[in-house]
Amino acid sequence: MYIYRMSSMRVEATSIKKYSDQQYQSKPDLLAVEEPLELRLGYGEEYNRKEQKLMVTMRTPGNDEELVAGFLYTEGIISVAADILSIKPCSRVESEEERGNVIRVELHPGVKFDSASVQRNFYMTSSCGVCGKSSIASVQQSCEVISNVLKVSEMSIMDAPRQLRAEQNVFEHTGGLHAAGLFSESGKLIRLREDVGRHNALDKLIGSSLLEPASVALENAFILVSGRASFELVQKAAVAHVPILLAVGAPSSLAVNLAKQINMTLVGFIKSGGFNIYHGEKRVGEKLEHFKH
Repeated sequence: MYIYRMSSMRVEATSIKKYSDQQYQSKPDLLAVEEPLELRLGYGEEYNRKEQKLMVTMRTPGNDEELVAGFLYTEGIISVAADILSIKPCSRVESEEERGNVIRVELHPGVKFDSASVQRNFYMTSSCGVCGKSSIASVQQSCEVISNVLKVSEMSIMDAPRQLRAEQNVFEHTGGLHAAGLFSESGKLIRLREDVGRHNALDKLIGSSLLEPASVALENAFILVSGRASFELVQKAAVAHVPILLAVGAPSSLAVNLAKQINMTLVGFIKSGGFNIYHGEKRVGEKLEHFKH
């Protein structure tokens, strides 16, 4: 697989008027960069290649290759890294603003891609990955029931947000990014990814494990997201066979329902003194030999 590593700028300087103690002061500040990324897909037989403009998402530049790989994987378009021949910036752009913001993925000729079956509009906002879906039915991916017996301690769950926050370099300067972190069974942070979009941060994390496998496989690890647990985040984690999903905030009703359907452990409202388990409590605490739905 050929991957062109794209350079990026994730923060931008600005000046602000800060009001404090009944006074205004001019101060410098940093903003999290948000720019559109267009994904173009090359597919088909070797001598009859076609191109599909698949989607546009608002994202924080950086780890774009992981973002599109994770997106293609969690959307069910690819199943393994070998399905991708190359990921590189598209040279055919119409404006300077598009340069570096259009990426083309070449699928292996053996990958069956039906452009007519892709039920997604070309624009998604950074706050909601399913806003471009044309129907509720098209949101649903075929997710297998999770049978993994992974166990994590209560202390590992409560300590995970502290580890995540300590490594959020861009958030520390801007306060404007979501994060997704991959943790080992023992509770050690393995890697994290940040983005203005919570679904993008998770796609980047999953894509990184697809392109450059971590020391621990996704099915033997747990993931923490810095915000709330939406339906789509549970769905993406399920496609990646993640048995435990933690969220600093609250899950939605659809997220909880899906977690129950696929037997995923879903935990929310994590604080230093406790948390809420919405499903899968048998994966929390002392390890058991058997875990049944």
